[in-house]
Amino acid sequence: MDGRCNLPLPDAYLDFLKDNGIDPSIYVMCDSTPRYIRMKPGTEDQVQEVEDEIKCKLEKVLWLPRFFSIPPSIQIASSKVYQDGKIYGMDAASGAAVLALNVSAGDHVLDLCAAPGAKLCMLLDLLGSSGSVTGVDVARHRLAACRTMIRKYNLGDYCRLFVADGTTFSFLPLSTQWDAESCAPKTEEKKDVFKEWTSRRLWKERKLASKSRNYNTSELVLGAQEPEMLFYGRCTGVVGLTKNEVLKTSSGNEALHSGYDKVLVDAECTHDGSIRHIQKFENWGWKTLERRVLDAQRTDTLTHLQLQLLTNGFRLLKAGGSLVYSTCSLTTAQNEDVVEKFLSQNALAELQEIDAAKNWPCRSGRIPNTLRFDPSTSHTSGLFVAKFTKIVS
Repeated sequence: MDGRCNLPLPDAYLDFLKDNGIDPSIYVMCDSTPRYIRMKPGTEDQVQEVEDEIKCKLEKVLWLPRFFSIPPSIQIASSKVYQDGKIYGMDAASGAAVLALNVSAGDHVLDLCAAPGAKLCMLLDLLGSSGSVTGVDVARHRLAACRTMIRKYNLGDYCRLFVADGTTFSFLPLSTQWDAESCAPKTEEKKDVFKEWTSRRLWKERKLASKSRNYNTSELVLGAQEPEMLFYGRCTGVVGLTKNEVLKTSSGNEALHSGYDKVLVDAECTHDGSIRHIQKFENWGWKTLERRVLDAQRTDTLTHLQLQLLTNGFRLLKAGGSLVYSTCSLTTAQNEDVVEKFLSQNALAELQEIDAAKNWPCRSGRIPNTLRFDPSTSHTSGLFVAKFTKIVS
């Protein structure tokens, strides 16, 4: 065995790869590209326990802290260390995109496309007991999975989650003075304020939430529904405020001074860089692949969506802050072309070199300071990464 598998890729998809300059040989590496796990901070001395539980050797990823590679055949979902929240699965390239943000203590971070939640958890881990992370996703059921994930890993205190259209989301981070012991904001007594979050809701509230799930949540049709705060931690500034105070939208240039310090836009894409995602179409059917990946109208809609997400994420970024744009597509249309169009429309945006990338096993994109991970070069899933800063005018 040479560690290869033979995906029966249809001719239409092979033509798609050729038209986009993607080498089809990456798809024969699905049995040799490792899986990756990240260990939760504080569990670094439990490597042996993890190895015993999942019955394989952990190989330390030297260029990415707390990441380990495991054979692609190993499943972790049924293991006790996974169920106890000591490890979670996350591709190394995705971890690199988060690390590129260079999150610092006290930062307010926006994850504009938060589901399924691994990047969100890593951001919260990096922040520790400071700052905040606001996660946004248009699909309620996917964001509910994020909520389950952050509670499983005990990371919810500094997190807010919003079901919302990422292209129009307008809530800025909340700034309050904290009581160091309780995280309770020091505010005067008010009526109708948010109390500490609980998963137990009144029957009437559950019924309304159920109704809200009936709106059209197809992949690319963005809903016009009002943003819904699905979760808030006790240290996010929400507790003690009224709904109007929490759900105050930004206006004008307010974000320049009161916006997010860091923004992650891991945009919806065709996922053609993910071998395991493409593998799924063997079961889903190659006709589904043609509809989701090869349809020209859908691709045009996707690139428009990606530009909108990038533009809105940048709008919410504080002057001097950093934004990372990433996709798991290897096409230039969804990556470099989107970046070039965005730069042409945003005079305050400047591509930034990713300092940490000097030791990363990746290659440069078509545009200087952009990066590409792929199975053959990096032994990871495919991922494009670009980092911007907002120039102080």
